[in-house]
Amino acid sequence: MTDSLTHTGPFLVAALYHFVSVPCFASLQAPLQALCEENGVKGTLLLAHEGINGTIAGPDAGIGAVLAFLRAQPEFSGLEHKESRASKMPFLRLKVKLKKEIVTMGVEDIDPNKVVGTYVAPQDWNALISDPDTIVIDTRNDYETAIGTFRGAIDPKTKTFREFPDWVRQNSGLHNKPKIAMYCTGGIRCEKATAFMKAEGFDEVYHLKGGILKYLEDVPPEESLWDGACFVFDERVSVEHGLKEGEHRLCHACRNPITAEEITSPLYEEGVSCSHCYHTRTEEDRLRYRQRQHQIALARKRGQRHIGS
Repeated sequence: MTDSLTHTGPFLVAALYHFVSVPCFASLQAPLQALCEENGVKGTLLLAHEGINGTIAGPDAGIGAVLAFLRAQPEFSGLEHKESRASKMPFLRLKVKLKKEIVTMGVEDIDPNKVVGTYVAPQDWNALISDPDTIVIDTRNDYETAIGTFRGAIDPKTKTFREFPDWVRQNSGLHNKPKIAMYCTGGIRCEKATAFMKAEGFDEVYHLKGGILKYLEDVPPEESLWDGACFVFDERVSVEHGLKEGEHRLCHACRNPITAEEITSPLYEEGVSCSHCYHTRTEEDRLRYRQRQHQIALARKRGQRHIGS
């Protein structure tokens, strides 16, 4: 396996993506589903004509079996992945889905296999984003940027990645400096984002190879220009330097990450509300969430895990 970590945890988490033309991608769904189930692997894998994207977790041998199967397919022979550890299974279920795009931007004819930005290794990233001729853009969504970002980065405050192209087109000031540096969690959004920027006429476009996860793994905290934690799309909620599990929790009403301080807010009720969503939900919503939370509590008493937890 590549990018293996030395710290321990019973579950191995593998984040992966690969842009490549896969005309018969649908034929991979059933064998992938069966293989993951046989090996105790959970998480999400997205398959499309443009490639594969996903994060999965399970025992080391199980993850190894899935990666070996994928790399045995001619289209995915060059597949790379990033590893981290989890103290408990970070996914509730397995989903192998067929999609139109493996990361949804909604812009036609954007193909990272044809045009893409220049990759920048984590050890070279600090110099690039410290250059006064560089504009640094966080391509993630607002709930992700809220808990961590690179110093000096622009936050587009998008709700979804589909909003990113319009944000770029509405911000003519992005042309004021010669260099654009972009980053995201694991690198996949920047593949499309940099391809889009090139198509929009930006010449010097760079992106962080391996994303924030690779930076937090490779760059020592004392040299880091990253502030906060990195949101991840599983039950760990966030990771920090060295990819150790962060301290954030998830509000199961609105799916926003929340801090220990926010948990002390009078607006917080486990599984029901937090300061991010209290004023956007109705009492009927909260009643429904309380009923769900009650079922979760009953499942815990039985030593089970409720599917909605």
